[in-house]
Amino acid sequence: MDRPFVRVSLGGVHDEAEIRGHRRTYIGALPGNIIQAIKKAGARNCVMMLDEIDKMGRGIQGDPSAAMLEVLDPEQNATFRDNYLGVPFDLSRVVFIATANMLDTIPGPLQDRMEIISLPGYTEEEKLEIARRYLVRRQLEANGLSPEQAEIDPEALRLTIKGYTREAGVRSLEREIGRALRHAAVQIAEGSAAKVIIAPKDLSAILGAPRFEGEIALRTSIPGVATGLAWTPVGGDILFIEATRIPGKGGLILTGQLGDVMRESVQAALTLVKSRASQLGIDPAVFERSDIHVHVPAGATPKDGPSAGVAMFTALASLLTNRTVRHDTAMTGEISLRGLVLPVGGIKEKVVAAAAAGLSRVMLPARNRRDFEEIPKSAREKLTFIWLEQVDDAIANALAEAKPPAAAAE
Repeated sequence: MDRPFVRVSLGGVHDEAEIRGHRRTYIGALPGNIIQAIKKAGARNCVMMLDEIDKMGRGIQGDPSAAMLEVLDPEQNATFRDNYLGVPFDLSRVVFIATANMLDTIPGPLQDRMEIISLPGYTEEEKLEIARRYLVRRQLEANGLSPEQAEIDPEALRLTIKGYTREAGVRSLEREIGRALRHAAVQIAEGSAAKVIIAPKDLSAILGAPRFEGEIALRTSIPGVATGLAWTPVGGDILFIEATRIPGKGGLILTGQLGDVMRESVQAALTLVKSRASQLGIDPAVFERSDIHVHVPAGATPKDGPSAGVAMFTALASLLTNRTVRHDTAMTGEISLRGLVLPVGGIKEKVVAAAAAGLSRVMLPARNRRDFEEIPKSAREKLTFIWLEQVDDAIANALAEAKPPAAAAE
């Protein structure tokens, strides 16, 4: 943009005077951070980054987020009044860029004055490229090493990403790379090696046992287990939905620390299965003499959201028809009582997680076709995509053929 750049940190700001300035009658009075930043930039058409705008607090001195309403409103900020200056100041030519980790703590009126751009976390391939191009070189310099003395094998970097870090960015990854290179630096300083190449087999000795394992290890082929796809702040993940039937009186038991929306998804899925009982070949009496228990593993992790609806419906249909769900297939999508599959968010991250887990088929809502171009090419090439309009499409594509009943013993 060829404009001066200046950064204003708003983390921990809880005094309105930090934004609007103090009146000059006070000892130690200063202009507000906005005017000071413009002075530092030396131009009123600068680019100003408002860092961590979601971390502003509210104290007895006033609410700084209320003062930011005028700063970020292009209809008002041409006459912004700083208490120290005492005259209107034109901020309309400043380009404001605000950063935040969470939108929940930003007041609604303030959000309304901003165009929100959501940046998803890096995929595994992106992290690998960032590590190879930047992080390894930076950590080599920080630890006094040259590329001729130490290097990390690309497969070792990949294993570090998958087994030792779980994050949206790359801060933890850089720390783990630094640990590995410090281990190499000690060997070189002691004279026990002239050059150290860190391979995947060396990581357990340097970084310890892997801290994270893929959920795909739990994959089995028994009726009542479906593979769902979940979005997390650190990327996509595999989610298993387990359903089982026990003698009872028609109750529904839900475990796995499910949120209200997810609980309602299970109830909607069960109602949908009941309404399609004859179509699926299920005896309606089964519901009256059985309790159905639905569990989502990783019980210590809170889970919520409507996007597991298709997986819930498929798991229940699999259980009650005694047909297994294909173990190479994962699915996501919200369901309605009419049997429609509704669109969900986080498609890119979910599909990347499915590809990384070694799955070969994903079932997505047909109305999410608009997100297809966002999916990395490497993930698109590994997977077969099935687009769902109705839950019947999920049953047709996910369930294996019914097993014939075992022959009676003579």
